[in-house]
Amino acid sequence: MSTHSGLQRPADCPAVIPVFPLPGALLLPRGQMPLNIFEPRYLKMVDDALRGDRLIGMIQPDPDGAAAHPKLFRVGCAGRITQYAETGDGRYLISLTGVSRFRMESEVASAEHYRLCQVSYDEFAVDFQARAGEEQVDRAGVLKALRDFVESNDLKVDWAGIDEAPNEALVNALCMMSPFGIREKQAMLEAADLKTRAEILIAVTQMELMRGSGPEPTMQ
Repeated sequence: MSTHSGLQRPADCPAVIPVFPLPGALLLPRGQMPLNIFEPRYLKMVDDALRGDRLIGMIQPDPDGAAAHPKLFRVGCAGRITQYAETGDGRYLISLTGVSRFRMESEVASAEHYRLCQVSYDEFAVDFQARAGEEQVDRAGVLKALRDFVESNDLKVDWAGIDEAPNEALVNALCMMSPFGIREKQAMLEAADLKTRAEILIAVTQMELMRGSGPEPTMQ
């Protein structure tokens, strides 16, 4: 069952949503994403979302597209604004909680400066089932990959918290916090199920470790 009141299945979600294109930003169902909003168009987007259903779609721009109006990947994740604060200098500090992935069907013409998309959630109905497929996750493999990455990059992590985390929360949090590239994160997002997402996380981590010098570590 979804943790969001009124959003229990794909049909409950709006077909047109504002999207926030942000490279490297991965939101997954029930994951938490803090955002610092300061551009005027996105301040307006948050204002409009708060007046409505509070949903914003996180989606990555395709790096092969034009910089001025980048092409978007077809799959993103809708998040609901669950925390909101204003700063003295006019910024918004918000937190999105992931609801469901979506497939972008088309962009919608709009007078707003932010982008609106027609989306479908139908193929991601599993996202509305908390902890679906947890028993199939190779938890030992995920933890080994994490330990290897931590040791290689001399990081510190909260192992007690990790040991207590359910498989869905563990895998999704590690994917969201991972320092990997746009295409790797998109592959994690588009994974058919939690088991496959964990396998992609393990494989990408192992490849980075084999290269000997991965991206700047950001896991905490």
